[in-house]
This record gives sequence, structure tokens and C-alpha cells, in this order.
Amino acid sequence: MSGFVFSEKPIGIERGDGAYLYAEDGTEYLDFGASYAVTPVGHSHPQVVDAVQSQAEDLMYVQASYPVAARTELYEKLATVSPPGLDNVWLCNSGTEANEAALKFARNATGRSKIVATRRGFHGRTLGALSMTWKDKYKKSFEPLVEGIEFVSYGDGEELAEAVDDETAAVFLEPIQGEGGIHPAETAYLERAREVTEDAGAALVFDEIQTGVGRTGTLWACEQSGVDPDILTTAKGIASGLPLGATVCADWIADADPEHGSTFSGGPVVCAAANTTLDLLVEEDLPAHAAEMGDYLVEEIEAADLPIRDVRGRGLMIGVEVKRGANRLLRDLALNEQVLALPAGRTVLRLLPPLVIDESHADEFVDSLEGVLG
Repeated sequence: MSGFVFSEKPIGIERGDGAYLYAEDGTEYLDFGASYAVTPVGHSHPQVVDAVQSQAEDLMYVQASYPVAARTELYEKLATVSPPGLDNVWLCNSGTEANEAALKFARNATGRSKIVATRRGFHGRTLGALSMTWKDKYKKSFEPLVEGIEFVSYGDGEELAEAVDDETAAVFLEPIQGEGGIHPAETAYLERAREVTEDAGAALVFDEIQTGVGRTGTLWACEQSGVDPDILTTAKGIASGLPLGATVCADWIADADPEHGSTFSGGPVVCAAANTTLDLLVEEDLPAHAAEMGDYLVEEIEAADLPIRDVRGRGLMIGVEVKRGANRLLRDLALNEQVLALPAGRTVLRLLPPLVIDESHADEFVDSLEGVLG
């Protein structure tokens, strides 16, 4: 018997260490995908492992209405490191749940139902988050979806201004589109989004599920624009691969007292992993390291003079646009070069390595890319 949702790859993974994964037969793979950015401090970081084991010995789980030290600590940490004014934290199990909560919170606080999202955007696979996701591939077979979603071109501030009105509850934006092909937003566009949502009394939601937790060179990608949202969602790397998402929001959103919950909101074990992950990110200044290594990696890819169309991104969230099918190249990288990466559409290789990589890992990746493109 086997699962029926995921198409399994022909590599059975047994363990991980730092920037590497190891197959059941002992083959070592350089991991430049980090399973969609979920291991920012590397695979099985010993301090994260210790925190998980210690917490599991004391308490595996108790519901969120009972205070638990690990959960309370995470509430405080996230409120401290989030953009200014986002002091209210709700914990869940995934990025799509975080966005689902943001959708509900914005509707509840504004009393409105219209949502503005962007073409090429991706916000998750549950019904509400899927409704805000652009690609028909993901949602066609599940229609009808949530009504009242209007899509606009990503990066076009004036089109966005025309779409936002007094019926709009929220605008959902990724500061850098991930699934859509690694497209960073210009600062002027995010500033315009902030302006038009404030004027309309709508919430500005930044989906930092993939861009957050230091990946783009700052703890949150929006820090680079100086634009603060009303709601920020995060997940993926926040607990080093354990299932955790968070929705952090401004007082005016939280004070509307949304009726929402989750059985597994902020389990002690995943909170312990998240607390240690955030500590490591801050203490080792991994966002700055990601910025430095991202610059180095882009320079080396460009210097290799490969048959590619473009290299774009920020920090260690990089898209390499190629001239032929990305999936075939990814298969060649995995099977012939023992390097793992991800697609972002049909022609973009998506690079999301652990933030702890060094120049030797970057050089190894570029050499492997030359091996399949040369």
C-alpha cells in the first residue's frame, strides 16, 4: 500500500545532517531545496534535537487553553521579532492554516468579505487559502471555492489601487513570490499596497510562509522595504521541520475577538523546536549569512556562463530560469550529481538551501549545475 497524493521520488531518505541528506543506500545528497525551506538551521541541528527530546520527556501535548512554558515563550519571542505593531500571535500547524486564519481574522475585523490577491500567488491548499491561490492547476477540481476573491497583477500598484475599495477586507501579498517563479516585489509596490489598504480600512497581509525566518537576508522579507503589514503569516522553517505555523497581527485585528481555534495549536514539542530555531537564527545572525551566501551563489552562477535566462531572488531564496524543462534538470541534478533542488513553474529552478551553507556548498552546487547544463 502507498499514499496517493504525493508522487514519490526514487530516492529513499534515511537521515540528514546540516546541508546534506543521506539515502538508505548511504548516498550523500547536497540539499538545496530544504523541503521547501523548512530546515533553516540545517537538518537535525543538535540543539533543536535536544530541545525536542527534553520537552517530549516532560510533556508531549496539552491544549492551548492551559499555559505551557514553551508555548508562552514562543508567543513572546514571535511578538518580539515580528514587524512593529504585530504583538498578537496565533499558532497552528502549517502555512495554509496560518493564511486561513488571516483570511478569517481580516473578515472578522473589517466586517467585509472581498479579498484582493495576486496573479501567480500561492497561499495554500485548504479551501480559503486555495481560493486566493492563482493557478487553476491547484484548484479547478475543487470548485466552487470561496467567493469574493479578485486577482490583480503582481507589482502593479495602480491596478491594486483600483481593486481595493470599501468592500475589501484584505490584500494578500507575498513579498517575494515563491511558487510563482521567485519574483521579488519592488519597495514602491509594497508601499503602495500599504497606502491603499490604510485608505480603505482594509488589512494588509504579508504571506511570509516561505520568505520568512531569515531566508531572504533579514528575518522577514518585508523588513527590506520598511513596510509593516497588519497581519503576517509564517510557517515552513520556523520549527526546523516540525509542523508549525503562526499568524501574527496588529491590535485592531486581535481586538475584534475572532472565534477561531485548533486542537493542536502550539504543541509544547513543536514550540520547543521553534524557540531553539529562532534563538539560533538570531544568535548566529543567519539572516545576514543568508544575504552574504546568496550574493556569492548568484555571482558564481552568473560567472559560470551557463545557458540560463535569468537569476533572481534575495538571500537564499533564488530562482534560476532555464531554457528547457526545470523538472528534467532537477532529475538530472538528483540522479547524476546528487544535488536536490525544487521547481517554481516549468522553467525555474528554485534554490532554498539551509541558511548554514558555506562557499564550498555553493561551489559544489554550481559545479553540479555546470554538469547538467554544460
